[in-house]
Amino acid sequence: MGCGAGATVAVVALVWVVAVTVDVAGVSLFLQPPWRGQCLAPGVIRERGDAAPLVPSRPTLKKLRIAAAGCQACDLWRTGTQTVFGEGKQTSTVMFVGEQPGNQEDLRGKPFVGPAGALLDKALVEAGIDRNEVYVTNVVKHFKWEPRGKRRIHKKPNASEIKACRPWLDAEINVIKPRVIVCLGSTAAQAILGPKFKVSAMRATFVPSPLAPFVTATVHPSSILRAPSHDQRRAEMAKFIADLKKIRKAIDSEPAMAAARRR
Repeated sequence: MGCGAGATVAVVALVWVVAVTVDVAGVSLFLQPPWRGQCLAPGVIRERGDAAPLVPSRPTLKKLRIAAAGCQACDLWRTGTQTVFGEGKQTSTVMFVGEQPGNQEDLRGKPFVGPAGALLDKALVEAGIDRNEVYVTNVVKHFKWEPRGKRRIHKKPNASEIKACRPWLDAEINVIKPRVIVCLGSTAAQAILGPKFKVSAMRATFVPSPLAPFVTATVHPSSILRAPSHDQRRAEMAKFIADLKKIRKAIDSEPAMAAARRR
């Protein structure tokens, strides 16, 4: 069969039928997405420029998620299992932005569902931030990794991969319009706040930005997991929760500040 529109539609339809069956059955299988073959979906931009041509003209989170599923704007689609788009409500107050999905996220297709995500959820509870009001996403939407034995080990995305994926993040921000954006880790912080931003020196410091009323950064929860001892992990977790409490205070005070400005 050739690479005509009929062939593409047939392949896409077949894979989605299988995917729905798997989801209903509650069985986890490794599925190759339809865009892995030679037939590309209409409008796919393969490894050149950035993803901007794929962003819908009147985006919603649902439209963005569907469009991003076939993104090939950089080469990471070749090794990632699937696009891992952001997750949360369109009315979310707070947006957390990490670097990229990890191994578990790549396999499950959801952001922050691995060990770092579990730690983030725990810290949010401790800080008093409603998880239902949080949107989580990443600067890069595919998992970049290198093999180490049978394991897939995280590898930092490069500048061109971050640039290629940036239109998806910008679209998420424009649709959600969060009151607070929290960058998790140096890759996200420097992508959003500029290359001179140092998380170690400026964590939980709010930076003026056109993206949201409050924009700041803190460590990525995965860095806490990498601390060499239990005592160090506990100390780093305490600092992380303190950062989130400062962010929660800003969330709580923002309506009062806005009301004061209107007087």
